[in-house]
Amino acid sequence: MPTGFFTPDFFLPEEGMFIEITTMNQKLVTKKNRKVRLLAEHHPEVRCKIFYQRDYLHLLIKYDLEAPGDLELAPPPTRIPGPVQVVDLGESEAG
Repeated sequence: MPTGFFTPDFFLPEEGMFIEITTMNQKLVTKKNRKVRLLAEHHPEVRCKIFYQRDYLHLLIKYDLEAPGDLELAPPPTRIPGPVQVVDLGESEAG
């Protein structure tokens, strides 16, 4: 029986990697770090990366999507376009 579930925000099929983004509520960082750590423990073959607010802001600057001075006023994104994949942490224990 599953003990918990984790749904990363996106899957990058070309990279074979899941992406979890935490930009809006930085209080959730510890909780998300724990979920990704548990995912890695239960499914070491699954790659998952967390993008924090600073990572998102660096990407905006790198790809010239926002001027550095505008970043403080820019609202964080809700999602980057892409499919969402559900990962069941209890799946390996059931098989």
